[in-house]
Amino acid sequence: MNEKEIVLNAMRKAGEPVNAGKIVELTGLDRKIVDKVMAELKKEGLIVSPVRCKWEPANK
Repeated sequence: MNEKEIVLNAMRKAGEPVNAGKIVELTGLDRKIVDKVMAELKKEGLIVSPVRCKWEPANK
């Protein structure tokens, strides 16, 4: 599984919008990696922000 899949799976398992800090807790990935992956996912339109500073998969 690549880092993008790990982050998306963590978001789906959380079941609610989460911030990067929560993803770090859930996955054990380094914060810099999570920030980089989230930036890529945002560009690709794979995650959306329903609440300020919190994110969830676009296609639940």
